[in-house]
Amino acid sequence: MHEPVADHVLRVHGLTVDYDGVAAVRKVDLTVGRGEVVALLGPSGSGKSTLLHAVAGFRSPSSGEIWLHGHLVAAPGHNVPPERRDVGVVFQNYALWPHLSVLDTVAYPARRRGTGRTHARAEALLILQLLDIARLADRRPAELSGGEQQRVGLARALARRAALSVFDEPPAHLDTHVRGLFLEELRARQHDSGTAALYATHDAEEALGLADRVALLDAGRIIQLGSAEQVYAQPVDLWAATLTGPASVLTTRVVRTDADHCTLDVAGIEVRVGCRSPGLSDPAVRRLLVRPGWARLGGDLPGRLRAVWYRGPHTDHLVDTPVGDVLIRAPGAVPTRVGERLSWSLHRTWALAAPATHGQTGTQLRPVASTGWSEPPRR
Repeated sequence: MHEPVADHVLRVHGLTVDYDGVAAVRKVDLTVGRGEVVALLGPSGSGKSTLLHAVAGFRSPSSGEIWLHGHLVAAPGHNVPPERRDVGVVFQNYALWPHLSVLDTVAYPARRRGTGRTHARAEALLILQLLDIARLADRRPAELSGGEQQRVGLARALARRAALSVFDEPPAHLDTHVRGLFLEELRARQHDSGTAALYATHDAEEALGLADRVALLDAGRIIQLGSAEQVYAQPVDLWAATLTGPASVLTTRVVRTDADHCTLDVAGIEVRVGCRSPGLSDPAVRRLLVRPGWARLGGDLPGRLRAVWYRGPHTDHLVDTPVGDVLIRAPGAVPTRVGERLSWSLHRTWALAAPATHGQTGTQLRPVASTGWSEPPRR
């Protein structure tokens, strides 16, 4: 038995959860500290929901332990029921009570804490106004659309004030404006109250913008765990890189290195760039990750524009170069035309590890240039 560190609201140790003999979560170790938001980021089927269900008490572990607030709540042969865990839950099914109005549904957590009806309803109304659904206060769930039910479920979660909240892709179907309001309010409440959150999503931008730390999951295992900046800028392999955002891979020779920089041979032109990657102590041909903001239009390196996408705040340019395609992001609209020659410059890179094999499929990853921000394929 492994007792948790006192500051950890949640500690998961060696957790495996089976479905009909198949492991959906495999030997997971994870902690969530007081006031911390940890995002679980992975494609469909990676084990995010199963891990949340185990923490909330709806699935029993096949092996390993789950500790909440210093108390063992789950292990083989030991499972504290969900209602006895101080965990607020928002799953993809909203589980609204059919006999309660929206206002009373959101006020219910405060009533459970002993707050008077008038004060609890006033607090609930403020949350409904925040999520732009105060007009629904008197309706029952049967009178709501699916999107409206989702907002009510999120409002109830914000009112819950549990020591730990678990979220299973809660704003997935919300419009952009309401999603932003919910995430801002969730973050503010986490910091103000000191409560912790475990937040599952397949949206990389959401995970990186919300979480203190991000866990990348594949086939039930945590492939990488670190701060948002670490998992984005220092991915353990190409699969992790494409999961967290657009990624280009250049193959070129590293001429020399020092503590914070390396000099690359790009089509006969030597370029000194920021490069703190491990394993670059000897000159060699390397596969180098380039994020869209790590290169710029204009400079000494040759290229030809293969494609361009105007996205409002910025424009993405896919540039064909002698060492591979590179996606370059520039602010605003840039007057460029597909097919024209241009120059570009490189300012930062990260050396990728050898292609990794995750899960049980045995399929290796291959270098790609990702022009969008979508899930990497399942292997």
